Amino acid sequence: MSTPTTDVLIIGGGVAGLTLALDIADKLSVTLVNPAHNDKGASRWAQGGIAAVLSPEDNLEAHVRDTLVAGDGLCDEQAVRFTVTHGPAAIQWLIDRGVYFTPDPAPDACYPYHLTREGGHNARRIIHADDATGRAVVDTLQDKVAAHANITLRRDITILGLLQNSHGHCTGAYGVDTERQRQTLTATYTTLATGGASGLYRYTTTPTPGSGEGMMMAAELGARLMNLEFQQFHPTSLYDPNGPAFLISEAVRGEGGYLLNEAGERFMTAIDPRAELAPRDVVARAIDAQIQQGTQGHVWLDIRHLGEKAIHHHFPTILAHCASRGIDITQQPIPVVPAAHYSCGGIATDHQGATGIPGLYAVGEVACTGLHGANRMASNSLLECLVYARSCASALREQHLNEWHAPPITPTPPSARRLSTEEQDLLAQWRHELRTTMSQQVSIVRSNSGLAAAHEQLALLDKRLESLGAGQFQPEYMQLRQVIRLAQLTVIAALKRHESRGLHYSMDWPSHLPAPAASCLTLADLMPGTVV
Repeated sequence: MSTPTTDVLIIGGGVAGLTLALDIADKLSVTLVNPAHNDKGASRWAQGGIAAVLSPEDNLEAHVRDTLVAGDGLCDEQAVRFTVTHGPAAIQWLIDRGVYFTPDPAPDACYPYHLTREGGHNARRIIHADDATGRAVVDTLQDKVAAHANITLRRDITILGLLQNSHGHCTGAYGVDTERQRQTLTATYTTLATGGASGLYRYTTTPTPGSGEGMMMAAELGARLMNLEFQQFHPTSLYDPNGPAFLISEAVRGEGGYLLNEAGERFMTAIDPRAELAPRDVVARAIDAQIQQGTQGHVWLDIRHLGEKAIHHHFPTILAHCASRGIDITQQPIPVVPAAHYSCGGIATDHQGATGIPGLYAVGEVACTGLHGANRMASNSLLECLVYARSCASALREQHLNEWHAPPITPTPPSARRLSTEEQDLLAQWRHELRTTMSQQVSIVRSNSGLAAAHEQLALLDKRLESLGAGQFQPEYMQLRQVIRLAQLTVIAALKRHESRGLHYSMDWPSHLPAPAASCLTLADLMPGTVV
């Protein structure tokens, strides 16, 4: 019997992956794979903060209730209670590791750190580091990971798939290095922390969003994917067709920002009693409707009435970034549009991150724990990363596989050749077509005809790609194949949901079903003859 090269292989270096690595490395050897080009992933760009019950004026039941309401009837209440209950300890874990959160300077403050409020929350429970919380957390944890003697950080490998032995256990992963040579990393436990699938869409809130590749790696081993149809669109991304993505935090509305239409009028007050602080699906659909009715392609987010001092204090990052794009948010409103932001669905897991495939775990946005239901409430995402990564670490520390069986030995393929210019252009064109199809047909508002058209277009893309790359060990081909398949499964999940709920709004099925159920798909649902 051979020996794995590491106890725990972690794929992904956002908050979930870094937390897991640090929380387990004192007992088990860890290899963390995070290619250099992934440094601009979603965790780093999380602005608003982390939701947790920290103030004595708040309580766990209120956080549970707000989360269940936002999830629109599809949350797993046990998962919600598990997450909320473990939230305060997760925040303290970050504080103990040196994350510097914004203090509350008020002499009568009931909690040492400033707590803001965001959409869907009925209390101030968002702890933050100014308006760059994700960056503060990631930078701190990265420094700790780099200094830990029992963690090996691999920045030179892009993972393409997972390994599985004859017993069905996941035994590691394979990929290519910067020289395009195949690399194999074997492990007793493998954990995916690869993020979500916002990259399936043209407009996102992250400069380098994932496209769900990790979800498909797990599906290729037989894992179940849940709730793929619930893709969250953040209501307020900076509108600039010629510039990079940039998120305008939920906290901007939490501190009193107004949404205005082309006529300069607030419109959320007529739609929901919570106005700008309604859950994200409600706000995003309202903005989308205003854009469809107007001519400018966006709405306005106005915080001028807060005053320059408050804007400088609460939103220094947003202020500076908008200024770099020619917008002075102290003097003019911000043009905003909804953009793909967060995948509520993913690999089905339990409270310890187990996927049902022995040896394979998933934490963070790549997983579907049941916490978010049909719509994620603001700032519950980093909370989920922390709570489930720490729970996964606790479970792995207690696990003892009696016997480790290596995956079957296969001939090492030659190094992946570099694509020709024509091939690069063709793959880029097909990826653009996929994103356009998803943005047009599988977005904020959907229809049976649009979903059916998307289903046909994606099937055609899959056939084109298969004809180009059959039999090749070609990273770009393999990754695009995974992305196309995940998009196809997302469309199938949307077609099978005959109702409107949370982030899935169908013009053909505008009502709720009386007994909602989570969707569940596997790779077998892509087989020919599957009924949609």
